[in-house]
Amino acid sequence: MTDDPIAESGRRVLDPIDRISEVLFGLFMVLTFTGTLSVLHSGRDEVRSMLVAAIGCNIAWGFVDAVMFLLRTLVTRGHRLRLVRAVRDAPQADQAHRLITDVLGPLADALDPSEFERVRRWLAAQPAHALPKVALTWIDARAALAVFLLVFLSTFPVVLPFLFIADPATAKRASAAVAIAMLFACGYSWGRHAGLKAWRTGVVMVTLGIAVELVVIALGG
Repeated sequence: MTDDPIAESGRRVLDPIDRISEVLFGLFMVLTFTGTLSVLHSGRDEVRSMLVAAIGCNIAWGFVDAVMFLLRTLVTRGHRLRLVRAVRDAPQADQAHRLITDVLGPLADALDPSEFERVRRWLAAQPAHALPKVALTWIDARAALAVFLLVFLSTFPVVLPFLFIADPATAKRASAAVAIAMLFACGYSWGRHAGLKAWRTGVVMVTLGIAVELVVIALGG
C-alpha cells in the first residue's frame, strides 16, 4: 500500500455517518437472530445456537463490509483520477470549467470564471507524481478494520442479556430494550450531526429500525 499525496491526509479514519451506519448494520443483522428466537420453545441449547449464529454472521458480514469499503475507496480514487486527467487534458478552458462545476455542484455558483481558471491552471501545473493514485493506504486499512470492528462489536450489547439471564423471555425483553437504546443513540447522533432535532431523529430511528427488522424477519432474513 502506498500513500496518496493529494487527497485524504489528515482525515478521520471514518466519518460520523460511516461509524453510525456500520453500527446500525451490525445491529440489524443481530436483531434478525434475536428477533426470531421463540421464547416458548427455546432452551439453553437453542439460545446457544442463536448466539453462535448471530456472532458468526456479524463476523462474516463485518469482513464483507470491510472488503467492500476498500473496493469503494479504489473506485472513488479511480473516478477522481479520471476527472483530474480530464480537466488537465481538456482542449478548451470552458470544458475544464464545466467538469469542475459538475464536481462542486451548487457550490460552483459562488465562484467566478477567474476562480475556475485558477483551479484549472493549478491542476495543470501539478507534476505527474502528485496526481491522485488508485492505490490503498495504511489509513484505508485502519478504516477497513474499523468497519469490521463496528459491525462485529455491535453484536455484543444485544446478545449479552442471553449470556447472563437464564430465562429466555426475560433475556429477550432485555435484549430488545438494549437494541432500542442503541437505535435511539444512533439516531440522536445522526440528528446532531445533521443539525436536526436530535431526540426526534432518535425516535424516528427507533421506529424505522423496528419497521425494517419486522420486514426482514417477515421475509425470512
